[in-house]
Amino acid sequence: MPDTSFTAFHRMYRASYVRFAETYLRHRQDAEEAIDSTFEHLLRTWDEVLRTENPAAYAWTVMRNKVVDHARARTRRPPLIDEAAFDTIALRDAADPIGQLTESLALFRALRQLTDRQQDVMVMIYLHGMSTSEVAAILGMTSATVRSTVRHSLRRLRETFGHDRTLEGRR
Repeated sequence: MPDTSFTAFHRMYRASYVRFAETYLRHRQDAEEAIDSTFEHLLRTWDEVLRTENPAAYAWTVMRNKVVDHARARTRRPPLIDEAAFDTIALRDAADPIGQLTESLALFRALRQLTDRQQDVMVMIYLHGMSTSEVAAILGMTSATVRSTVRHSLRRLRETFGHDRTLEGRR
């Protein structure tokens, strides 16, 4: 029987992990499989996970690696962030869908230029609509670190995207 701390961790984070994995894998079943593999690994090594300096951050890294491995095993190009441009709230509400799609694709290409951590934070906040505190808890960082990551990411996106209109104002 799993440790009660593992059971609680699983309950707290599984849904967020699946949602994140689905963003990259684009198929619910693939996301479920990758996350099941993640939690199987975490359960087998749970005592070691708890001995790490930051178990939530460690678990997130394991999950992210499992998602990438899962995508590669299915001969997909990880991450499949361009496809996410077709499924955004902005596109569904756009007066000019083609213009919005062009902008979204450029934005998602710019997102690929960010570090993994920056991508994760930006996807969770802007694509999934999560709060700073939710992201902080899932990624095992402070809210201040999440806010700082957003600021640095937005600055980098502004430089890459080439004009003032990035994700600001879309939240």
